[in-house]
Amino acid sequence: MKKTLISVFVLTLFIAPPSLVQAEEDAHNEAGHDHAAGGDDHREGTGEEDEHEGGHAEEREHEEEEGHGHEEESDGGHEESTTASINAKQKELAGIEVATLESKRVDYEIYAPGELLTNGYTSYHVSPRVASVVLRRHVELGEHVTKGQQLVTLFSETVAQAQADYRKAFPEWERISGLGRSVVGDQRFNTAKANIEAARATLLAYGLNDDDIGALKASGVGSLGEYTLRARVDGAVLTDEFEQGQRVEAGQPLVTLANESELWVEAHLPANSDIVLKQGAEAEVRVAGRVAVATVSQEAHTIDAVTRTRIVRLELDNPEDRFHPGMFADVYFLFKTTEPVLAVPESALMRGADGDWTVYVEEAEGEYEPVEVELGRAIGGLREISGLTAGQRIVSRGAFFVASEIAKGGFDPHNH
Repeated sequence: MKKTLISVFVLTLFIAPPSLVQAEEDAHNEAGHDHAAGGDDHREGTGEEDEHEGGHAEEREHEEEEGHGHEEESDGGHEESTTASINAKQKELAGIEVATLESKRVDYEIYAPGELLTNGYTSYHVSPRVASVVLRRHVELGEHVTKGQQLVTLFSETVAQAQADYRKAFPEWERISGLGRSVVGDQRFNTAKANIEAARATLLAYGLNDDDIGALKASGVGSLGEYTLRARVDGAVLTDEFEQGQRVEAGQPLVTLANESELWVEAHLPANSDIVLKQGAEAEVRVAGRVAVATVSQEAHTIDAVTRTRIVRLELDNPEDRFHPGMFADVYFLFKTTEPVLAVPESALMRGADGDWTVYVEEAEGEYEPVEVELGRAIGGLREISGLTAGQRIVSRGAFFVASEIAKGGFDPHNH
């Protein structure tokens, strides 16, 4: 049975119609063609991707060229401005002033704060020589007095004893001196003379004068102990630090007298100041809107322990009594350079971008250019410079505005 079935199957294969065989071959060929077409499609897709990649490369190249162009523009298209153009209205509003440089001898001044003081060589402190009690005052604060004028009357037990000793010695001396040395002998004569001289000297030491001592000869006992202090110099009463009935000690100042026709001015210079001030050099003194000329009289050789300044003393004539001790003063020492110098005001100097000192030169009307200069010595409110020549016109005032205009001209808004 199995053999029969196999024989039938083989026979069928050999007698199958050609159409069926052709159909199978066509199907096989179509499958192969589809596979080939798929390969072609794949190759076409790869070409599109290549075109896409090429486009990106061209875009990147274009951007690099544009970026390079921007860099070149940034480097060469925005150069920093080194000059300033300022019109007449800006110049007026900014207060810009222009001056022509000159080489010349310069008068200049150096400032120092100061104070008016009494002349210590002519002023006088009045004080008791022994402990006393104030009985009466004879002058008031600010009053002008003359030499010998009564100032204050006091009482002292010590003075009373000295007055009593004098009143005792004086009659004895009158009697002995009247008899003469030949009659009384040398010893009695010398003793009486020594007693009266000692009593008189003691009273003088306590502040009494010859008139006060002379009055003791005729005065009664009730006036013993009283004595009056008098002015030793002409002057004004600057202080009267006492009250009637007050007990005062020996040496305690009661009245200060000063002759204000000549005052001292004490000026304070920085400790490191190296200016040379000769005796007799003049200085301008400004006090409360008044101006006078004083002369240097002394200079301290040490630095003031409190203010740490160098003290210079000047003498100020005050015949019209316009100035008074205790007033503050502005002192200006006057100098002149020994040879011509080229100097600019301190307001003309500005720091450049690199930190060097700069002066702005007017190259043309309204056109200003910075020029670096080297600084020399300070001459009052001026500064000696090098790097410019006489005849050039420079900004003497308003240099800050010119510098700001140059800075604005060099600002690049694209340089982020």
